[in-house]
Amino acid sequence: MSQPLVEVRDLYKYFPIHAGLFSRHVGDVKAVDGVDFTIAPGETLGLVGESGSGKTTVGRLILRLLTESKGEIRFNGQDVTKMNASQIRKLRREMQIIFQDPFASLNPRMTVGDIVGEPLRIHGLAKGKEVDDRVRELLQLVGLRPYHANRFPHEFSGGQRQRIGVARALAVDPKFIVCDEPVSALDVSIQAQVINLLEDLQQKFGLTYLFIAHDLSVVRHISTRVAVMYVGKLVELADRNSLYENPLHPYTQALLSAIPIPDPDAEVRRRRIVLTGDIPSPVNPPSGCRFHTRCPVAFDRCRTEVPAFNEYGSGHFAACHWVEEHGGKAPNLTNGPVVVSQS
Repeated sequence: MSQPLVEVRDLYKYFPIHAGLFSRHVGDVKAVDGVDFTIAPGETLGLVGESGSGKTTVGRLILRLLTESKGEIRFNGQDVTKMNASQIRKLRREMQIIFQDPFASLNPRMTVGDIVGEPLRIHGLAKGKEVDDRVRELLQLVGLRPYHANRFPHEFSGGQRQRIGVARALAVDPKFIVCDEPVSALDVSIQAQVINLLEDLQQKFGLTYLFIAHDLSVVRHISTRVAVMYVGKLVELADRNSLYENPLHPYTQALLSAIPIPDPDAEVRRRRIVLTGDIPSPVNPPSGCRFHTRCPVAFDRCRTEVPAFNEYGSGHFAACHWVEEHGGKAPNLTNGPVVVSQS
């Protein structure tokens, strides 16, 4: 295998909580709590989990938009956590982001031409007419018209605004793009168009993606491998087919059971895994396995011991005591009550 483009090792990010008259440090939000993964060149790693699980924080740590509390992040063999401001500025050309909200991430006072051309000017890649020519080229690349460069963001639909965000990310010819839930704010019909655009651009330019999402059907379509996050920790990591066809962790099984099935007959007959309770607070996460408060197969060891992130099969990792004690076999959680039935 080639050297990974992105390597994340033992990554932590704690946000301090201050309270009282003297702003005493009274605790921490443990947003990312010991995460490890790699992303190969040309690959798409899907990162999924409930809201508040730390997915977006991981993406921003890799891009150096946030500073890690502890850990190592390597990009193309370089440790970016030890880079100074000048080195990080040069690195920005190789790493970009597509934000979740296509309207909030675009300056309403700037024309589309200025928005897309700004990275070119900042990095000194073009000037004058060269910027205008490159902007028109980028707009056509993402399915917009060259004359759209003279318009403002409010004149576009949500899908068109997201295409503008994609064009801006592509302006500096990056190698790696963090896609932070890029389709969650769009209509379903538009989601497919943007996903297909991202796949086409990946094929054309050899891009590498970290695709952050909570919609597992979208992640399955675009991802090479999928990582599942829960309260700041990875609980499972595998290639797309292995994870969807043989999920090991109970949390992954629950997420997959919630994906709607297009066949109405199959949808009403299948058994769903219904988790009780809410996702724990990252301020005071549960001891041991963080999922044990909602897990239907939890036992005493789960409440006291943090599970190891072990490999079961080729490239299929899971952090689960039940799976470990049963030789890599997944628990069968679909023998419970049928949530929706048909006579």
